[in-house]
Amino acid sequence: MNYITLNNGVEMPAVGYGVYQVSPDECVRCVEDALHAGYRLIDTAQSYDNEYEVGQGLRQSGVVRGDIFLTTKIWIANAGYEKAKASIDDSLRRLQTDYIDLMLIHQPFGDYYGTYRAMEEAYKAGKLRAIGVSNFFADRLIDLCHNVEVMPAVNQVETHVFHQQAELHAIMDKYSVVHESWGPFAEGRKDFFTHPVLQRIGAAHHKTAAQAALRFLLQKDIVVIPKSVHKDRMTQNLDIFDFSLSDSEMKELEGLDEKESLFFSHYDPKMVEWFYDMVKARKLRK
Repeated sequence: MNYITLNNGVEMPAVGYGVYQVSPDECVRCVEDALHAGYRLIDTAQSYDNEYEVGQGLRQSGVVRGDIFLTTKIWIANAGYEKAKASIDDSLRRLQTDYIDLMLIHQPFGDYYGTYRAMEEAYKAGKLRAIGVSNFFADRLIDLCHNVEVMPAVNQVETHVFHQQAELHAIMDKYSVVHESWGPFAEGRKDFFTHPVLQRIGAAHHKTAAQAALRFLLQKDIVVIPKSVHKDRMTQNLDIFDFSLSDSEMKELEGLDEKESLFFSHYDPKMVEWFYDMVKARKLRK
């Protein structure tokens, strides 16, 4: 496993296993499988409703907790200092751990400055080893960096060959924030796994299109958290450290960048309203 050093000196695996949309019924087994396959970064979130199962998977795997880098995220409904402070302790209980390696603000909505202050406090208390954000575009990331005591260590954003986030990556580099990709396979959109360029470049190295896509991001110093519920695919997604893409291959893959999200934009008013409608709907179900 390769590691990236965060701006506070903490080492973070360059490849992790994400549990977004992994059902609670499968999550314990999937986390165990991922850890046994060699993953040491597990990424979850309060809104995924599987933190408890992730904790169970960690405990049942037999892997030493100190060897695991555990990430979770504070949801919009828990924004603000008091709610975020309570939610950090709730996540610790659900994950059945004394500390979380990385906690992120999941979305740039609500009182995320209050949320960040709660994370800073938990960081100083040793409950969190690193803190950061997710889905923060350049304007909000820059503003945050100029108004906090503890600089964000990571920004997790949609990143894949079709949306490479080059401009945002440059901003993150400037502020020493590690770029982490969610959706490195674009959730299969645009015929991702059969894309001719990805397939051809992968085949040149006796690898799959998916492996070529992950290797591309790694060579851009981007942390990736691919998700699969199949152990053989988990193993395959981790098998990307024994080859390198050439400069010409990197340039060809850079040419696939469409510079637009395949999912949503936080600048879209309808999308922002959708997020808040989702928060309200979840409150009604409880």
